[in-house]
Amino acid sequence: MAKILAAMSGGVDSSVAAALLLEQGHEVVGAYMKNWTNEEGLPGDCPWEEDIRDARAVCDFLGIEFRILSLTGEYRDRVVDYLLSGYREGVTPNPDTMCNREMKFGIFREFAAAQGFDHLATGHYAQREEHGDGSVDLLRGAPGKDQTYFLALLRQEQIRPALFPIGHLSKPEVRCEAERFGIPVAAKKDSQGICFIGQIRMVDFLAHYLPDAPGDIVNLKGERVGRHRGLHLHTLGQRKGLGVPSNTYGKAYVVVAKRHATNELVVAFDGTDTPGLYATRCRVGSLTTTNRPLAESPALLAQPRYRSEATPVETEFLDEETAILTFATPQRALTPGQICAFYEGGRLLGGGVFEEVLG
Repeated sequence: MAKILAAMSGGVDSSVAAALLLEQGHEVVGAYMKNWTNEEGLPGDCPWEEDIRDARAVCDFLGIEFRILSLTGEYRDRVVDYLLSGYREGVTPNPDTMCNREMKFGIFREFAAAQGFDHLATGHYAQREEHGDGSVDLLRGAPGKDQTYFLALLRQEQIRPALFPIGHLSKPEVRCEAERFGIPVAAKKDSQGICFIGQIRMVDFLAHYLPDAPGDIVNLKGERVGRHRGLHLHTLGQRKGLGVPSNTYGKAYVVVAKRHATNELVVAFDGTDTPGLYATRCRVGSLTTTNRPLAESPALLAQPRYRSEATPVETEFLDEETAILTFATPQRALTPGQICAFYEGGRLLGGGVFEEVLG
């Protein structure tokens, strides 16, 4: 029997994770990380009070202790500042991945260890594989719900104490388990939005902190086709929310470049042959490995975004933290600031941050 601190969000995934651990005979304590309260009145729903009530109700139902960790200052320092500084610098950060590294498997893990817990548990759809040397690998979760992409920047010391009780299950199976246990939030909808902030749109979040910087939207010929409120509000590959109508044939515009020197947003009609939209070579920095060096993999795969496929790549390592990737097939909208996850089959090997598209 292990002593486990379970991250409780008030949702069905973390609730089922805690219930399964309890059923297995472990000593479980639930904890809610209070990272954001929306005291500044951003438009949108930040249901932290409801989430705390739900998390507490689940812990009461399971008969386990419930704690609240107030981490709003740390969240602002480690996630919000990272997010805003990235957009100021003209890149597109990934707050969910950084939140996992810095908060859930950073501060939360450190708190669990200081309180004498053997493990921390989350509701991520990921699996772990233990080795004889004491190290642990992360494996993909169930097809269709795998979330290892968002864990790509974790290090071995963060992975080793982590448990993922629902990682082998599909979402419908998790719902069934919630009904089997009779968990109060069994029918609660999944949350969407910025990590630990809630139903606040990214564009509204950014508009609250970063001033508008209007400029022209131009096509590949340099012709003005519209106006934008700020380059930081747009990302490569974006189709919706441009305010530029489709052409007479119904083809939509897509963002292919951001020219910071002239404050121009460059768009083109979306297609497989759209100039600037697809690339095969890029530079990735801030490389992190989960267990062993990336160079040791005989068949490295790279996944450039959450919903994309992992694709074979040739890798030229410039140093321990930087590499040039050449994808076997052209990739759509490789975006500086976003995360690239590396795999060997279904095994997560690590990740990095896109720095520059090379062609």
